[in-house]
Amino acid sequence: MTRSRRLLRQALCGLAALGLATTGSAAVATAGVAAPQAPAALTTALTTAGTDPAAPPTPPPAVPRVEPGDLATAPYLGWSSFSMQVYSGDGRWITADQLVAQSDAMHEKLQPFGYDHINVDAGWNDGVDEYGRPTPSTSLYPDGLQAVIDHVHDNGQKFGLYFIPGIGPEVYEADLPVWNAPGCSTGDIVKQPLTKADYWGIGWALDFDDPCTTKYIDSVGALLDEWGVDFVKFDSVTPGSGIGDLSLDARRDVAAWSDALHSRGIWFELSWALDPRYADYWKEKADGWRLDWDVECYCENEALTTWPNIARLFPKAEQWWRSTGPGGFGDLDSLNVGNGRMDGLTQDERRTATTLWAISAAPMYTGNDLTRLDAFGLGLLTNEEVIAVNQAAIPAHPVSTTGKRQVWYSLQDDGSYVVGLFNLGSTDADVTADWTDLGLTDGRHQVRDLWARKNLGRFTDGFTATDVPPHGVRLLRVTPAGAATSAVNDDVLQVGYGGDWQRNGNQEVAATSQDLAVTVVADGDEPPAPGDTDARVTRLNDDAAEISYSGSWSHSTGRGLGDHEDDVHWTEKDGDAFELTFRGTGVTYVTERDESQGEVAVFLDGEPVATVDASLPAGTPRESQQAVWSASDLADGEHTLRVEKKSGRFMLLDRIDVEQENLVTPNAIVVPDDGAEATRVELARDPGELTGIRYGDTVLERGADYTVDGSAVVLSAGFLTALPAGDTALTFGFRGDAADDVHTAQGAAWTDLTFTGTGVTWVAPTAPDQGPVHVYVDGVLAETVDTRTATRRTQQELYSVAGLRRGEHRVVVLNGSDAPMRTDGFRYTR
Repeated sequence: MTRSRRLLRQALCGLAALGLATTGSAAVATAGVAAPQAPAALTTALTTAGTDPAAPPTPPPAVPRVEPGDLATAPYLGWSSFSMQVYSGDGRWITADQLVAQSDAMHEKLQPFGYDHINVDAGWNDGVDEYGRPTPSTSLYPDGLQAVIDHVHDNGQKFGLYFIPGIGPEVYEADLPVWNAPGCSTGDIVKQPLTKADYWGIGWALDFDDPCTTKYIDSVGALLDEWGVDFVKFDSVTPGSGIGDLSLDARRDVAAWSDALHSRGIWFELSWALDPRYADYWKEKADGWRLDWDVECYCENEALTTWPNIARLFPKAEQWWRSTGPGGFGDLDSLNVGNGRMDGLTQDERRTATTLWAISAAPMYTGNDLTRLDAFGLGLLTNEEVIAVNQAAIPAHPVSTTGKRQVWYSLQDDGSYVVGLFNLGSTDADVTADWTDLGLTDGRHQVRDLWARKNLGRFTDGFTATDVPPHGVRLLRVTPAGAATSAVNDDVLQVGYGGDWQRNGNQEVAATSQDLAVTVVADGDEPPAPGDTDARVTRLNDDAAEISYSGSWSHSTGRGLGDHEDDVHWTEKDGDAFELTFRGTGVTYVTERDESQGEVAVFLDGEPVATVDASLPAGTPRESQQAVWSASDLADGEHTLRVEKKSGRFMLLDRIDVEQENLVTPNAIVVPDDGAEATRVELARDPGELTGIRYGDTVLERGADYTVDGSAVVLSAGFLTALPAGDTALTFGFRGDAADDVHTAQGAAWTDLTFTGTGVTWVAPTAPDQGPVHVYVDGVLAETVDTRTATRRTQQELYSVAGLRRGEHRVVVLNGSDAPMRTDGFRYTR
């Protein structure tokens, strides 16, 4: 997803360079959200001037990543009380004495390294004032909470409190006047009929069609401002927090609180397990949001957390990294690594957790008792090089999440790379980062170990961390050698956008492969009956790496009940879900049907599409491999299937069937084992996208084993005759857009990159519906490129320049017509 606030600023800043009036409006948007408004004159000027290549408009200037005054410029560092409330088994652990002790310990041990938040979780209040606003507990704070807040402020720290949506029944029933809002009362602002507002059913939902409701929320904001509160954690936010079907929807609460807090300079953090389908909304309204369930293990007086609660965050970080960063940060919850006697983690696991938080640009707030930090934990929390990675605010992403040895990386603004080498397995292992996987050309690049704080030397092809312990990590900074080239994908923060851009939206083309089934029939044998050679279905077993599970799922194998591959995933908890992002034209959910199962909610591309009942009447025999829901004729491209448990004792997943575009037609052929004839196979993509054909480990030779004729591949008679009798598969490989993603804009739009180096290349697809674009280097028109071709082609080098003076440069690619413009990123040479 593109960054909506950044897009709007770029569009507005473009006016100054163009000297245009600010009348009218034109959409500036990100995928799936309502667009902020930008001046229509800008759209008109960029489009009409772009039709005359001799006089294109001046490109807009680069702008900061966040708006002036935005609080979320970097993740915050601090402490939160909830882990200790859980660990101690006493929700009232948050006494004045405890909070003062934590503040003083932070001031002594952590504050010199940037930690400055003291955040108090649930249980701090015990009543309301005459306006229905919460009041602090008099038993927890006998001298008043204000005395604690003042102490925290005197220590040079910020103070935070906890809230949830809605208002309590007692406030509703008391019908109290709303502060500074004549004619408004708390009895009038509750939605009718009465509806719960939060996951636990503590309060009543508010009626935001009544203007008195936002006045009440604003009155709470005014009270917090009067107290000097700097931070609010807003919990049980839906969609998310265990409820994704919109039966609870706190987005209007979030909007009202956002206005009340941000107008007063108060940081606004959302919790918990926010629904990623609404990522743009969370980023527009908040400064941070939790990505998953509580990190605490609820192991009273034994441990704060456990390794599985850390390991489950890796797929969450991968899912969210494009949607976090300056303007709003993904929150991984409390970083409980400060004391080995209470963390519940080994030292290697503690270092791994700290690394994940740091490279994900997640708020680093610990939940330990700060008065009891051990030397190892203090060293983790105060490593200045690791803190600098976190505060750079550039989320890392993985090369792949399919295995236990994972490489995560991010390109930094100074041109270096931060690289995490994680061993999520249970035995020692070597973990290797190949430079090319990072988008970096080979060369003698300098590697520094950030945890060891030492340079390791220069490495040419990549770096291998040997014997990384189970659940361990190595954290590196890689400084490229001179003249090295970096690929900058269209998703990363360094790439800017202006205009109405959308990421993917079925405009992308993915790299893929498809098998051609070849059956070689011996003389005298009966050839097999032809099947449907135009259909292509991929079966994903329930343990496929592409499927992600949220909640408390288990894996059952060796069932002997007729399941696909004799296994299933299962859960008993309502709200648990599985999710698959796939590319194709159809999808089918396959499970068992049984009296112990119930209803599940099905979402496709973020929208609820069905409620499916997988139950059978009592006494009915179990049915395995049942296709209980399917969708077909989808637009060919990326889709997301999510299925969530609603009722019944169990929910199961056996497999998911994905229908995909058939790229070779026919996709199955039969040939005789002697005297085979040359066979023609039609390609659904431009033949220039074919990267090769493999037979097992053998790469077929073009011109000998096959030729390309127009839109088809012709397999030679000699090659087919040499194949052994029986079934054989030939794998056709096809190139796609870099990282299988692309950005598309319609009409007035531009993309840019500021880099330090000597050359740059713009990489983008071409297609029949595209047109001319203008390329500028350092504000000067360098070339007008025609991006229209007869077929869709990926990863085309459409503009390149070398030999620039080494230093900072900016390349801008500006659409020159009303036609769509697509971009896949840049490469720059140092």
